Amino acid sequence: MDMLKTLWVTVRQGKIELLESAQLPEGVRVLVTLLPEDETEFWLQASQTSLDAVWDNPEDDVYAQLLQA
Repeated sequence: MDMLKTLWVTVRQGKIELLESAQLPEGVRVLVTLLPEDETEFWLQASQTSLDAVWDNPEDDVYAQLLQA
C-alpha cells in the first residue's frame, strides 16, 4: 500500500471499526484523527457545497446544449 487513503471508522467498546470494507495488511500503520460530532456535520455540508458548485453551475449548460446538437 503506497498511497494515502482515508477510511471512515467508528469506535465501539474501545476498538476502532471500519465503516467500509478495506484490505489492510497486517501491521500497517494508520493515523487516526478524532472528529467531534458537530464538526462532522460541518465538513459534510462543506463538501456538499463544494460539489454543488462544481457540478451544478450555469457554465456546464453549454455542454448539455452541445450534446443535443
